[in-house]
Amino acid sequence: MRLGIIGAGAVAGLHAHGADVLDGIELSAVCDLREDVAAAVAAPWGAAVFTDYQAMLAAGVVDAVVINTPHSLHRDMVLAAAAQGVHVLVEKPMATTLADCRLMEQACADAGVVMVVGMIQHFMAEKLALQAALATGQLGRVLMIHDYRSTDYRPGTRPDWFFDKEISGGGAFINIGAHCLDRCLWVGGAPAVQLGATTLRRFGAPVETDGAMELTLANGVQVRISIVSDTPDHIDEMLVVCELGTVTVDPRKGTFLEIDGTRSQLHATASHDIQDAFTAQLADFSAAVGGAAPSVSGDHATHVVELVLAAYRSAEDGTPVRLDEVHVASSPLG
Repeated sequence: MRLGIIGAGAVAGLHAHGADVLDGIELSAVCDLREDVAAAVAAPWGAAVFTDYQAMLAAGVVDAVVINTPHSLHRDMVLAAAAQGVHVLVEKPMATTLADCRLMEQACADAGVVMVVGMIQHFMAEKLALQAALATGQLGRVLMIHDYRSTDYRPGTRPDWFFDKEISGGGAFINIGAHCLDRCLWVGGAPAVQLGATTLRRFGAPVETDGAMELTLANGVQVRISIVSDTPDHIDEMLVVCELGTVTVDPRKGTFLEIDGTRSQLHATASHDIQDAFTAQLADFSAAVGGAAPSVSGDHATHVVELVLAAYRSAEDGTPVRLDEVHVASSPLG
């Protein structure tokens, strides 16, 4: 499978390295508006360099692409790839409206190509250790989840497009919150039926910098997500409360279990965990192209976008949103 990368920033190098170590995949092209940025990712692997993704798709040098670009660009890039018969791994969030999500899914289905949404949490070693512990039954049912993430949404700390709603779709919720929603739904084991949210705008930012969400899942699991900018220490922790014990998960430390006063470590963080996750995600995508079911379904990825939309609506209205009552298919995030 000849793989192209559209968007050479952030995690492009992790995708490129994954392609190098996996059998049956080669990095054949990298595209970025800045030729030097694309060349920096492409050079170690001898991949072609493009500054126009349409030209790359039309050149016939890729069978599949990773779309690693600002959120609102995902739709048009997926549609263009589908029109060329090219499979797609598109980074989260899938899109900025539910209408775009559905359009992307339909276009890929009509073209007979595979689209998978990159939800990296499903491949992180510390999260997999948590899921393995839950699968043994030793913890009983999941009852409650608290997910606490820090970030930095001070203007100037990240590229300008993150602060432009037309391009990003929002602030901390659609970016960091999408990760939190994804992993909480996965660990909680059901979609959400109700969501309430509040947001803050600090530092003079035009998008939300901080916020909190409270969710009830269809199976009764209670979820609270807190996202805070510019904290004294970086925080990325899930606390999972079960009938018979608790688990904490932190990619900087590992996975820890406590049952009846006895603590044990299920996973110790290693320096290669993040690269291993991106490699595993790419292998999962390749398997999906070959006919296997992907680890992350399109329905799940779309539901994450639906919840981000609902969170913005709840924060604006000041009331919880029932997911069976909200109709946001064509509503922009904001």
